[in-house]
Amino acid sequence: MRRPAPFREEFGLANPKGGRPPKHGGEFVFGDSATWGTEQAVTTTDTRLYGKATAQAWDRLHPRLTRRAAGLDHDGPLPIIAGTVIRLVVEKLPSGGVNKPVWLWWSGTGANEADVDRCWQSFLRRFDVEHTFRLFKQTLGWTKPRLRSSEAADRWTWPVIAAYTQLRLARPLARDLRRPWEKPAEPNKLTPSRVRRGFRNLHAKTGSPAGAPKPSRPGPGRPPGSKNRRRATRHAVGRVLATGEAFSQPTHHKVGTKPRRGNGTDTAGRAP
Repeated sequence: MRRPAPFREEFGLANPKGGRPPKHGGEFVFGDSATWGTEQAVTTTDTRLYGKATAQAWDRLHPRLTRRAAGLDHDGPLPIIAGTVIRLVVEKLPSGGVNKPVWLWWSGTGANEADVDRCWQSFLRRFDVEHTFRLFKQTLGWTKPRLRSSEAADRWTWPVIAAYTQLRLARPLARDLRRPWEKPAEPNKLTPSRVRRGFRNLHAKTGSPAGAPKPSRPGPGRPPGSKNRRRATRHAVGRVLATGEAFSQPTHHKVGTKPRRGNGTDTAGRAP
């Protein structure tokens, strides 16, 4: 990480002979406390699992970008993205491991004590987000259908979110139908997966604001014996060669470019 560049007045006083002002300031090394300087904000919070949590924040630090990976195709000078660096130290870990400091970077500047606490507390809640997406995929079938367009994926996501909301709302009403090897859960603290087991018992007794279903018959659909001749859209993977050119499939890999082979004859019809 780098500190902001000095002002022109400061640079002029430090360099009377002049010269080109630097774009980056001094280096901020995580492992060297001598380069940290004075903090922008310091907070101390008592937590249930981690004991005393101390957070230090330094304002307007930025990474020094290079013309690699994401900056490979960037035109013009590389931007300077200033942010806030937060160092979090806890008194203990629930697992009893070594409580090493955690370094976080926030893209905002001018952070106060409330912003610092919100950043590191949101970081500790990242496991909830990961578990939620795993529930969507493994339990609610978010990635089960093989959709061909992003619009269809967006439409399918909405029923998944609605189902997750129903499981959350039904938590105080559902029974704990746990497996023999699972531990009993506390009241009103069932996971969405365990609520889903008893949701079928609630769904039969729950009313619906919708009207009575109208009788209908299935459509004709595709004629029996016919195949789906609508080919799926193939999207480019965005592969770029070392020369900077876009990757294209070789000609001999495309359909219809290979010569036909006869029985014991070459392409001209002559026998070998």
